[in-house]
Formats: sequence, structure tokens, C-alpha cells
Amino acid sequence: MMQSSHAGLCTLHRGVESLRPPNYGRSKRGSTMSKFARVLAGLLVPAFFVAWVVATPAMAQEKGKDAKAASAKKGEAVQKVFLENDRVRVFEVTFRPGDAGASVERPLRVIRVLKGGTLTLIYPDGKKEKLVWKTGEVKVRQATPPYSPKNEGKANIVLYVVYVK
Repeated sequence: MMQSSHAGLCTLHRGVESLRPPNYGRSKRGSTMSKFARVLAGLLVPAFFVAWVVATPAMAQEKGKDAKAASAKKGEAVQKVFLENDRVRVFEVTFRPGDAGASVERPLRVIRVLKGGTLTLIYPDGKKEKLVWKTGEVKVRQATPPYSPKNEGKANIVLYVVYVK
């Protein structure tokens, strides 16, 4: 085998040139590393496929739970409870545009605003009060008589609430 004067080409017998790089002492059947890579790929590809097949239903179940929690009845705020015991109730509430909360008494609570906006509090006697929530602020609200909070804006309002029982 003779080297051609052209870069990247090697001359095979009878003057025929090839675009393959020169072999430089490697065996024609492939190197040990390429055999190892083939074996490794042969084991890993099926393993990842099996893991994907097993994990997909589990992820679908989790998505189903989240979708069920997030798909509360139209017009109702979505609550995600993190902790509830005899002393506190910790939850996140999302008011989508047009959503309203239940008209119930509320205990002393600490509220952190994750995404701000304006809520209208509607009392049973028809009185209305507007509350402006700014993203990042923390408010302490005393126990209140029943009212229904409603998001009359165009964006979601997300609050992280800790009720002190």
C-alpha cells in the first residue's frame, strides 16, 4: 500500500484511490474499543428502552393527579394542600381569571404572594372590598367573617397561605 500525494486519500493497489483514511496497523475486523462500544450500546439501548416503558405509565399517573388537582370546577380557585394538622393548614391557592373561593370564615393567616393581582372580597351582605396583592409581599390577616374572594382580573393570582388554627 502506497501513500498518495493527496491529503486524506490513500492509494490502494493498481492506482485506485480511496477516501477512507489509512488503516495504519489496525486489524480489518475493527478495534477492541469499537467491539466494546457495540456491546455497551447493545446493552444500554434496551435498558433505556425498558426504563422508558416502565416510567411512562408512572409519569402519566402523576400528570393525571396534577391535572385532576389543577382542573377544579370551572370558576373555583385551585388549592394544593402541603400540610394540615391540628395547629396549621399550609396550602397554595391559584385564582384564575373569573375564579372565586368559597364563602367561609377564615382564621388568622400568613399569606405570601407568589403571583400578584387584585382580588375582590364579596361579603354575604353584598359589600365588596378590593385587595391588591403584590408579587413577593407577605401579609398577616386576622380572622375574618365569611367572604368569597374573586379574581376579576385577566391574570392568575397565586398565594401561599398558612392558616393558624
